[in-house]
Amino acid sequence: MYQKRMMRAYDKKTRPREFKEGDLVLKKILPIQKDFRGKWMPNWEGPYVVKEAFSGGALILTEMDGKSLPNPVNSDSVKKYYA
Repeated sequence: MYQKRMMRAYDKKTRPREFKEGDLVLKKILPIQKDFRGKWMPNWEGPYVVKEAFSGGALILTEMDGKSLPNPVNSDSVKKYYA
């Protein structure tokens, strides 16, 4: 009963992020990528355009000039970009 109550309280505040084709997004830079700027390194890169959005949360992104990224990206590692 406690867990259900906690789940309801959490679900009240969270909103699922849904992306459509044509949305502008910023992609999180993963810590695997080496950069010598240390803590001054930017956290987000982009903007990118969503080319295709799958139901499981995977996104295929393209750059603004139409060049497609080699791998799909999880929707947890992107956020909407408002221009």
